[in-house]
Amino acid sequence: MTAHRRSLPVAWAVIGALFAFAPSARAAPPSTPAPAAGKKAWASCAEYIPDGAARPGLESELADRAMSGHETRFKVIVTHGRGERVLPAGFRVERGSDAMRAIEAAGFRVPDPKGGSPAVIERPSSADLEDESKRTVVTTLTLPLLVLPEKPGRHELELPPLPIAVGRANGQVMTLCTKPRRLLVDEPIANEAAPAVRPNAPPRPQREEWLLARHATYAVLLVVLLAALGAWLLARYARRPKPVPLAPVVPAWVTALRELEAIRAAGLIDAGQVDELVDRVSTCVRRYLGERYGFDGAESTTEELRATLRRLHSAVALRPLIDTFLDETDLVKFAKVTPGPDDCEEFLARAETMVRTTTPHAVENITSSERNAA
Repeated sequence: MTAHRRSLPVAWAVIGALFAFAPSARAAPPSTPAPAAGKKAWASCAEYIPDGAARPGLESELADRAMSGHETRFKVIVTHGRGERVLPAGFRVERGSDAMRAIEAAGFRVPDPKGGSPAVIERPSSADLEDESKRTVVTTLTLPLLVLPEKPGRHELELPPLPIAVGRANGQVMTLCTKPRRLLVDEPIANEAAPAVRPNAPPRPQREEWLLARHATYAVLLVVLLAALGAWLLARYARRPKPVPLAPVVPAWVTALRELEAIRAAGLIDAGQVDELVDRVSTCVRRYLGERYGFDGAESTTEELRATLRRLHSAVALRPLIDTFLDETDLVKFAKVTPGPDDCEEFLARAETMVRTTTPHAVENITSSERNAA
């Protein structure tokens, strides 16, 4: 019994050791998969191919040697489907990003596209794109790179993979990574035994965007345009058809009464000029009747005048007065009858009465009286 009790601590110790050194039954937390053997992870590019998409063929060309401080051309050849397209900004690396820092750390610089050396894209021809027998086409992208190693002398630089964006027909964008390339970089004076100091390169014109001048130019052009438009509108307004003020129409009876009053004031009766008095009064009354009833009274004979007045309903009630006036006029003109001063006064008064009686208001009153009498 005592031996059995002594063996218990030993057994528990053995069991504890087995649990301590045995592999855990629980699964280890998932970890980030390590890159494949012999394959290096680059910060300059992360390739992305959507599910179900075939990776386009990608080849690159780079010169084996380059000069420090000079530009070298990196040529990328993409073999892709007819419905795919290398984007205009196929090589897109944001300034200050991890990819740009990795490229600069490798001794390369990406020049600004506005600096005079942009990237060049050679796209497939329209005939190749329309040829249904061809399943793939080729797009060539040439990228300028500036070689700037950190230290002088000969160096072997390695260009890290660069991202190339390819758009698919369904709107998805693939990112392809080029293969890293090596090139040998020499100094520009490496082959000279005693290199001399060379002057600086000639200056290049630099254009700066002057916002104030641009805004001022736009403002001046706008003012000139508005001034020209205003001048054109004023000239057109000045040439507009202007209404001609109509002279006030004086009624025929007013004109006739004024003319008869002028004949009375001329003193023809006292001067014994009876023929002139009768002629002027006759002309005035005939002209008045023509204007009043719408015919040429001054050129009408007595019979024509009477025939015209017979056709006018409004002048029927005044026909006896008008006939008497016309008979007296013809006696003086054609029968050579010479009336006395009192007859001349009565003749002039009869003409005034006839004019006043044939006014529209007076004719309306006469017509109303005839209707009431009927």
